[in-house]
Amino acid sequence: MSLIILAQIPTTYTAATGGTVTTDGDYKVHTFNSSGTFTVSEVGTNNTVEYLIIAGGGGSGFGGGGAGGYRTATGMTVTATAYTVTVGGGGAGAADYTALGSNGSNSSFNSITSTGGGGGSTYQSPPNGAAGGSGGGGAQNNSTPGSGGAASPPGQGNAGGAGGSYPGSYAIGGGGGGAGAAGQAGTSGGAAGDGGSGSASSITGSSTTRGGGGGGAADDRVSTDHGVGGSGGGGSGSSAGSAGTANTGGGAGGFGYIFGSGKAGGSGVVIIRYKYQ
Repeated sequence: MSLIILAQIPTTYTAATGGTVTTDGDYKVHTFNSSGTFTVSEVGTNNTVEYLIIAGGGGSGFGGGGAGGYRTATGMTVTATAYTVTVGGGGAGAADYTALGSNGSNSSFNSITSTGGGGGSTYQSPPNGAAGGSGGGGAQNNSTPGSGGAASPPGQGNAGGAGGSYPGSYAIGGGGGGAGAAGQAGTSGGAAGDGGSGSASSITGSSTTRGGGGGGAADDRVSTDHGVGGSGGGGSGSSAGSAGTANTGGGAGGFGYIFGSGKAGGSGVVIIRYKYQ
């Protein structure tokens, strides 16, 4: 009697757990709205994943908070192991007009890190927005406009808008930078800048825009022309400001001079996608 040896058929697709799992055709999508673990139990000839990693958005001052850093790519090779996923929180808003909004926290997966968005400017000198994944918006002090924060490191977002040069000691803010565009500068006529727009991704199966910058604030003693939040979760500037949207990395909207304190940026998100059949 002859002996028949059956060759083991190699695994073709990846299998994994972690986060909230959905299906899009032949793909599994793992969405992490908070930190966790992406555990790969099986890999084969198709051992690559696509990812979207967005950090927490910056908190607001007079200037809008910058959006969290936005990084996405295909073709990342994975092995059968557990990967730590970190989802960054949004930065806190400024406690009052003398303070700068806090930067958002970083998000990461498999050695890829997105940098938290920059905080929006204080009214105090120097009235500059903070650097971050996208930069926070500037303001002004005694008619001297501050600069918007830089996108640092480059490639994850855009710069914040500068403060306006309105005559007198009026706080006119710039918008925070977004994943898809820079924040707008405040104007000499007293209007605050809008937040930069976010970027769209179809990683979950439908196109969704995330990573909008927060709008800047005008001095509410003399103007109500506040900036609008950027598409994709950026908060709008207003007398009281508004927070960035959770799990978009949106920057917070700036607050007017007499209304006390800023708002928090939106938390980030990490999304991982791979072919499973």
